[in-house]
Amino acid sequence: MLANPNFAWMDGEIVEWKNATVHVSTDLVLRGANVFEGMRGYWNSEKKEMFIFRNAEHLKRLRQSAKIMRMSIPYDDEQLTDAFLQLIRKNGFEEGVHFRPVVYFDQGEPNYYKPEEIRTGMFILAFARPHSKAVFNGVESCTSTWRRNSDLSMPSRVKAGANYHNSRLAHVEARINGFSSPIMLNERGKVSEGPASCFMMVRDGVVITPPVTGDILESITRATLIQLFREELGIEVVEREVDRSELYIADEGFFCGSGAEVTPMISLDRYPLGTGEVGPITKKIQKLYFDVAEGKVEKYRDWLLPVYGRG
Repeated sequence: MLANPNFAWMDGEIVEWKNATVHVSTDLVLRGANVFEGMRGYWNSEKKEMFIFRNAEHLKRLRQSAKIMRMSIPYDDEQLTDAFLQLIRKNGFEEGVHFRPVVYFDQGEPNYYKPEEIRTGMFILAFARPHSKAVFNGVESCTSTWRRNSDLSMPSRVKAGANYHNSRLAHVEARINGFSSPIMLNERGKVSEGPASCFMMVRDGVVITPPVTGDILESITRATLIQLFREELGIEVVEREVDRSELYIADEGFFCGSGAEVTPMISLDRYPLGTGEVGPITKKIQKLYFDVAEGKVEKYRDWLLPVYGRG
């Protein structure tokens, strides 16, 4: 469990953690009416600097989610970026950070969305979060019996809190059955993604990943890895539909996302992937991803926003 920080950001102000509250009657609480982003700050110990990874891309996706939900975000990108920086600095983080800007509907009827009908609030939570053991050791996965949200009902490309009830069902089922993060299929029975992360596999030296039309989140980490595979590692990436049974004969597999980072899948439904250990291509892309995110690859420094001004 993550330790609570000292401060949060609420509606334009940094407040003490104990005062970061909303009323129980909000649509946020009653119906899960919010959109959010999961973002990372990576610590570079040599430079004593933290870098927010792909800030602009996350803000763009936050606004896309809000647009589909017909939410009006009451702050511009410059104000939100400043809020991220101030909150991280105020908490004095000098290690990896995971933070979450959340936009929500306040009190009102379930069909209210206009600014004059219902207030739109916002808060930001930031936590110290080092790499998990699973990132390096891998996870034993399973195929969930729960299907991924359909674009025709609750679009997975909208990063909304309510969508993650679907994820919770899958996560809890996997845990009860002795597994870690599961794979979810979409309504067509094709591989979609994990409950809170996208998925990639390796077959015969080619990286394969479900398409953005496969009921997945349009993941910024996924897009980053595709670019790094092609530009830096010279590895072909194919975006196409994937059958469940194809995973059983994959050489490697891994989940990816701001939270999951690059987490290897070493088995699925008790079938080992490849040798049943973390594969060489997964190790290469994981190391490269971390080097880029920590500001060690100059070519991609425009993806990074320094927090303390030392890097």
